[in-house]
Amino acid sequence: MSSASDGHQAPPEQQEMPLIEHLLELRNRLLKMVLAVIICFALIYPFANELYLLMSQPLRDLLPEGQMMIATDITSPFFAPLKLALVLAVFAAIPIILYQLWNFVAPGLYAHEKRLAFPLLFTSVILFYGGAAFAYFVVFPLVFGFFTAIGPEGIVELPDISSYLNFILKMFFAFGVAFEIPIATVLLILTGATTPNDLAAKRPYVVVGCFIIGMLMTPPDIISQTLLAVPMWILFEFGILFGRLAHKERRNSEEDELDVR
Repeated sequence: MSSASDGHQAPPEQQEMPLIEHLLELRNRLLKMVLAVIICFALIYPFANELYLLMSQPLRDLLPEGQMMIATDITSPFFAPLKLALVLAVFAAIPIILYQLWNFVAPGLYAHEKRLAFPLLFTSVILFYGGAAFAYFVVFPLVFGFFTAIGPEGIVELPDISSYLNFILKMFFAFGVAFEIPIATVLLILTGATTPNDLAAKRPYVVVGCFIIGMLMTPPDIISQTLLAVPMWILFEFGILFGRLAHKERRNSEEDELDVR
């Protein structure tokens, strides 16, 4: 059994293991992740067309009567639902993917790190799904309402199904990642890269950064930029709050371990 460089005893689960065994373990975990995605895809693909209609509902509801979406590429009616089904399969398999990653790294963690890591892992999944749901239910109706209302008179709007899919997937990803800000904030604090007080002091710069990111990751309109920037700022504040609690919990755990020794 090895000891950590700082003098702390290594976790009891962490044994000396040859590199080849680590690689084999990683390979097995990756195969399980891929298998999970394949199974989810097999379950989702039969409903790909219905799911595409569901995803396009926010835009189709705002199109003038008699107008509809079109396919400008002859292969789009097949590949657009297929691509959507594959992306949704990855989204659906995220809990299994993260669970496999957790099982791979957990044996190398100390007890107090495990107590913090698993809640962070679980919360990150919920926040990612929450960001995608926020984009679908809140952002899409407002953004599509804005775009369909500002067009020049006499212009017929016939959105292409592939272009629409690329747009909403980009928005799902942008809002899903943006909603991970509390997790990133807590991790920065726990790793010692910064402190809650330092982050709070940089709040004005963070707010400006949120609006810059909103400008870069959303369409060029003030509505979608604001709808991304404001939640990012609010989530940053939550990250500082939970970071203070996690930082305090970690210090208490370390003090308890020192007392035991």
